[in-house]
Amino acid sequence: MGEIVKRRYQEVADEIRGLIARSDYKPGDRLKTERQMAEELGVSRSLVREAVITLELEGLVDVRKGSGIYLAVPQEAVEPDEPRIEDLPDDFGPFELLQARQLLESTIAAFAAEMVSMADIRRMREALDMEREAIEKGTDDGYEADELFHRLIAVATQNAVLVDLLDELWGKRKKSRMWAQLHTRVFDTDYRRRWLQDHQEILQALQMKDPARARQAMWTHLQNVRETLMELSDVDDPAFDGYVFGSHELGRIVG
Repeated sequence: MGEIVKRRYQEVADEIRGLIARSDYKPGDRLKTERQMAEELGVSRSLVREAVITLELEGLVDVRKGSGIYLAVPQEAVEPDEPRIEDLPDDFGPFELLQARQLLESTIAAFAAEMVSMADIRRMREALDMEREAIEKGTDDGYEADELFHRLIAVATQNAVLVDLLDELWGKRKKSRMWAQLHTRVFDTDYRRRWLQDHQEILQALQMKDPARARQAMWTHLQNVRETLMELSDVDDPAFDGYVFGSHELGRIVG
């Protein structure tokens, strides 16, 4: 068996541990903001967010909405049987997952625009109707319709490998403790209406069989998801740290 390679957010979590160990923090003390830690470590704020979520799952830090990040347990007092980063080798950072989806699904949408049939469009419309109804009723079913809509786009490519790849990414999200922890910080659900509008834009591009427009619509939608989750899950005091995650990181990859 080869040595397990740590994911990047795990390495950043280790670096944050080092920052804590080298400081005079006591239980209950507020730590530096995400922006400050990102600047000090020379990494993106999304990576710091993922690292902090991991430390939160371990019980090392306590995050308080609108206040910040606090030291919950001294590093030396963490019990050996407490979950640690190394116990989550198959978990991925939520923003890492979204980035992978953005790269894959924008390409899938472009290809689907060339291959889509009227039967595919009808099924997508039905999925959006389900999503709209769930949002109006305030139920969680809208997330199932959300996944169905994205899957139907992959199905429209008539390529089973692409469908399997999409299913794998959504499966990782469903099993991710980090994704679930991220959503414990999100209370505002108005974003679901905005995402439904994004879906309608994607569907219109597919109806027009316009690959470039479909690619851009999907790209924009998943960028909106990333930015919305970064903003809504921000725990720092806005009066102290008003930095909002931007789209420049991914742009460096594809620009």
